[in-house]
Amino acid sequence: MIEIDGSYGEGGGQVLRTSLSIAAITGQPIRIQHIRANRSKPGLAAQHLTSVRAAAAICQAEVRGDALESTTLEFIPSSSAQAGQYFFDVTEARQGGSAGTVSLILQTILLPLALAKGDSYVRLRGGTHIAHSPPFTYIEQVYLPILTQLGLNAEVKLNAWGWYPRGGGEVELRVTGGSTLSGLTLLERGILQQVKGLAIVTQLPAHIPQRMAMRAENLLHQAHLKAYVQPLRERGIGPGAGIFLTTEYEHSRAGFSAIGRVGLASEHVAQMACEELLDFHKMGAPVDVHLADQLLLPTALASEESQYRVAEISTHLTTNAWVIETFGLAKIKIDEGEKRVAIAPIS
Repeated sequence: MIEIDGSYGEGGGQVLRTSLSIAAITGQPIRIQHIRANRSKPGLAAQHLTSVRAAAAICQAEVRGDALESTTLEFIPSSSAQAGQYFFDVTEARQGGSAGTVSLILQTILLPLALAKGDSYVRLRGGTHIAHSPPFTYIEQVYLPILTQLGLNAEVKLNAWGWYPRGGGEVELRVTGGSTLSGLTLLERGILQQVKGLAIVTQLPAHIPQRMAMRAENLLHQAHLKAYVQPLRERGIGPGAGIFLTTEYEHSRAGFSAIGRVGLASEHVAQMACEELLDFHKMGAPVDVHLADQLLLPTALASEESQYRVAEISTHLTTNAWVIETFGLAKIKIDEGEKRVAIAPIS
């Protein structure tokens, strides 16, 4: 049984999710202690508990410590991941419901199902666009298209938007199993081809997304970037607002977002996302700070070496590299001066 210290480095939920993914792929039993020790509320929250249960379901794992606020978990797979039809609901993890993000649950089980024999269909219910986690739009517009370059074949669909605090959004994931992942070389992003975006509200007036879209387009045009941001009113369980921007370059793409809240002007929400986009664009790197750590596990599972250049060396990146090396999947070298990440899988 591999022992994992959940307080290492960034000390958040990423240590848990990466460990669960690898255990589901390899069948390796794990024990994680000090789960999310560096968070204000340590232990398993609703989305983390749902990730544990989702990973356990696909590899028929025996689990100890799968309870809210638990800081220790034993996870013992009885098989490698099995393709199938699954449904996971974050609201079931806590009495009174939860808006825990479905994107991170999706990322926990995606690679195990992609490497399994047979195709899978997964329905997920919970928060789809939540602050401090990858919005579903990022998964759809950035994460999956980049993984397609590695040979992973998956599609997602958004059925309902779910915001904090009610959640209740729903997404579908279809995964083609039996994938063989190839290496990735992403050192130059190439020419910017387009900036596109969505300004979204549910159960709020139509002028709000229109104001967000107009402000974003104006700011980007002032920076000499052509952009089209579509304002939409969509279906959701409760009121919510946000803007989601994607830059598509010749060889890569990146995503930026901001979530609205009471008292925050629509124009300011748009400005927050635009400032993040413009800062990244000036750096010239092909991989944004969020994708940098999310690419580590798929490239560690690839048949060839990979390397990519990142906008920022974050603690999420270095922590995820430590977890993967603890399992002996790959040797990962992070050059902080060149901001270059090199992954050499260990066969």
